[in-house]
Amino acid sequence: MKLVVCVGSSCHLKGSRQVVERLRELIEKNKLEDSIEFSGIFCLNHCEEEGISVKLDDKYFSLSPKDVDSFFQNEIMPGK
Repeated sequence: MKLVVCVGSSCHLKGSRQVVERLRELIEKNKLEDSIEFSGIFCLNHCEEEGISVKLDDKYFSLSPKDVDSFFQNEIMPGK
């Protein structure tokens, strides 16, 4: 599973740092370091979205920092 979070200027201003930190915590807590390739990228070219751009495999999501836990439970945990 490949998980990428945009850390470009637009997403940074929306809270991408908090999203990255929380996802890292959840990945470690659930011992998924070997199953998830987790990285940041300068831009995913979805700047017009309201939230932070996140790509999980080939699917794009728009998250706010408060959405991270539900995203993790609903999108990542079922596919692990």
